Amino acid sequence: MNRYEALADRLRADIRAGVYPPGQRLPSVRRIAQQQQLSIATCISAYRKLEAQGWLEARPQSGFFARTPEALPPRAHQTCDHESPGEVTMSERVAQVMRASHRDDLLVFSTAIPHADFLPVKDVRASLARALRHDDAGSARYGEFVGEEALRVQIARRAVESGCQIHPDDIVITTGCQEALTLALRATTRPGDIVAIESPAFFGTLQLIESLGLKALEIPTDPQTGISPDALELALERWPVKACLACTSFSNPSGASMPDAHKRRLVQMLSARDIALIEDDIYGELAHDGERPRVAKAWDRSGHVLLCSSFSKTIAPGLRIGWIVAGRWRREVEQLKYGSTMATALLPQRALADYLATGRWERHLARVRRQYAEQMARMQTAIARHFPAGTRCTRPAGGFILWLELPEHVDALQLQSQALAAGISISPGPMFSPQSKYRNCVRLMCAVRWDARVDAALATLGALASGSTKGRSTLRSSSHTI
Repeated sequence: MNRYEALADRLRADIRAGVYPPGQRLPSVRRIAQQQQLSIATCISAYRKLEAQGWLEARPQSGFFARTPEALPPRAHQTCDHESPGEVTMSERVAQVMRASHRDDLLVFSTAIPHADFLPVKDVRASLARALRHDDAGSARYGEFVGEEALRVQIARRAVESGCQIHPDDIVITTGCQEALTLALRATTRPGDIVAIESPAFFGTLQLIESLGLKALEIPTDPQTGISPDALELALERWPVKACLACTSFSNPSGASMPDAHKRRLVQMLSARDIALIEDDIYGELAHDGERPRVAKAWDRSGHVLLCSSFSKTIAPGLRIGWIVAGRWRREVEQLKYGSTMATALLPQRALADYLATGRWERHLARVRRQYAEQMARMQTAIARHFPAGTRCTRPAGGFILWLELPEHVDALQLQSQALAAGISISPGPMFSPQSKYRNCVRLMCAVRWDARVDAALATLGALASGSTKGRSTLRSSSHTI
């Protein structure tokens, strides 16, 4: 445990014990630094962490004052019952949200794109400059279609931390994780096939399934432990599923992370039936406690798991660098990659390989994991303070996304329109289901630069949710929701 975290724990215990009752001023940063023989920077970090968690209130020109944080919103429920496979029609709704997310006049909670403050922008810029300086006319030609060897080596080295032994030759570099998922689905399915998915599921995945002419079968998902193995097994007995696509660690949007036992069972269940598991591990590096979860691929003994990920959530979304380990479908994926995009851009690959080789990524991850934990706690506290009674919220142990279940009378689509008019962009629940379920749910992104404007926006959202009601013509109910 870091020194500032240890200090924060001691001060939190003192507040709980009444040493600093609510409203009492704590020692100044300089004084507590002298008392504890710590640096001022360490003490400031401890105070800021407690402030983010709701245990301290910073008052301008006065210092930090103890307070009792509001209770967090209740935990979210399990998701819907599984139904029959359905066609997916998501494109226009997704396009509307994505267009809004690029407007400078909006406060954006709708996309899973971290603010630049949470990304190693300066280090990446330096690596890009080095890649350009050492460019051997690489920008004048296509790179190798499977990707730069130096980058594949860096990825293979780090795979050990997720429980995998991967050879660099097993890896194909892609243009982001979305292309990796596209290649995986194209290699394992044909138009009209059924793909089992988590429910709720990332709207980008649903849009991909739609574009490939596939059918989505929603599987109930627990907001803590992820996709239900029991429900999936029942679905496999009933439907001719060709592939299962799941985000096994810190899923988008629920934030769920499957226990190791569930991952092992998932791999064994699908491989026994010769069904592909397409594993999206894009958030796997962002465990708040620093304990990197193992991927389901770690239990793959037959090549039935296609592991997909990218560096978009941890390093630089704009580089558009992802990768796939395709197992028994490796040759098909390589051919599809060559036939679709020829190769991923060369200079971003070289810059990323350079950055990973410096060892700075590990230091960046250690810092940003703590930041996301603090951001999530801060937003959960604000939700409890501003949103209507009955609001439920997920408790992810990683990533930077929250999923809210609002009171039953709230219409998320109506709330989205009202929020947009107020200068706030959110993602309504129906976007995350091919059957347009989750009519009273929204997804919020926590990786924003926190200031008074953010808190005011959440207060506005809460006020709008308190007055938002479902129109009878649009109401679609389900027996369980998150």
